[in-house]
Amino acid sequence: MFLGVDGGGTKTAYALIDADGNIRASHVSGSLSYLSEGLTRATAMLIEGISTTLAKAALRPLDLKFTFVGLPAYGEDSSSIAHLDAMPAQLLASTHYRCGNDMVCSWAGSLACADGVSVIAGTGSMAYGEYAGRNARAGGWGELIGDEGSAYWIAREGMNLFSRMSDGRAERGPLYGLVRKRLGIEIDLDFCAQIYGEGAKRGVFAQFAPLVDEAAQAGDTQAEAIFLRAADELVQCVFATRHSLAVPDTIVLPVSHSGGVFGGSNLLVDAFRSALGAAHLPFEYRTPRYPPVIGAALYAARLSGSPLTGTALESLGHQSEPEVLPQ
Repeated sequence: MFLGVDGGGTKTAYALIDADGNIRASHVSGSLSYLSEGLTRATAMLIEGISTTLAKAALRPLDLKFTFVGLPAYGEDSSSIAHLDAMPAQLLASTHYRCGNDMVCSWAGSLACADGVSVIAGTGSMAYGEYAGRNARAGGWGELIGDEGSAYWIAREGMNLFSRMSDGRAERGPLYGLVRKRLGIEIDLDFCAQIYGEGAKRGVFAQFAPLVDEAAQAGDTQAEAIFLRAADELVQCVFATRHSLAVPDTIVLPVSHSGGVFGGSNLLVDAFRSALGAAHLPFEYRTPRYPPVIGAALYAARLSGSPLTGTALESLGHQSEPEVLPQ
């Protein structure tokens, strides 16, 4: 039995699989971010989530061969790593689990733990890859520093475009009317209150991205250009990760993706594939194979020294996905 935990900033998914590729149980609970929830509450949420998942399969912690727990912001503050590594210890033996950044779940799911690079574009963005036993990441510096190509970044660029359309620095396209209608504003500067006002949240800010996509689909070329820039930024993360992995120039490197921005915008997927195809280095685009939570379980199996066989992976792919909410 292998347990995967895909910890997120807003929700966390759990999936329990066996060596034959059967999904034995799944569960969804709240955030495991120690930055927003605090370490004590995040730890309690994790223990409760693991316990609930095991209970659904009528199993005990001792029945787990290995567990991988993907945590948001893991490794981004060296002083916190020991505390994060200890989070599952109330329930699991330290030799039977490992904690890491949740980006690993996305890579392991989209490429089924094969060598290559996976790009994550949700509220934030980054790329992570593995090759010949090496691993590397690029991006993921947060919305104030970077997160180019993320929902937050697309929203910020779209808001800037709306402001420019409003005061005459840019030609007014479909985005202008969509924002006024959907946000219910008659005076354009009232938009500032919705962004800077009390109670404004990072996640709410990112929800503006679908408006930019809708405008682009309606023929707004300036909104479409935002997605083209987003794709270019994400491909730059792929290049940087490939370089850090020291992949030979002759190797055709698999590339995939995950995250709500890719799932919610065909425009971004098409632009990303196009930019990847135009690259000066050889890449092979692959449609994501499994969701991140299944990736976490597959990674747990690999860490245990018993990776799933090809037959088990095929069986896993033919099953319904576990109950996982969008990232």
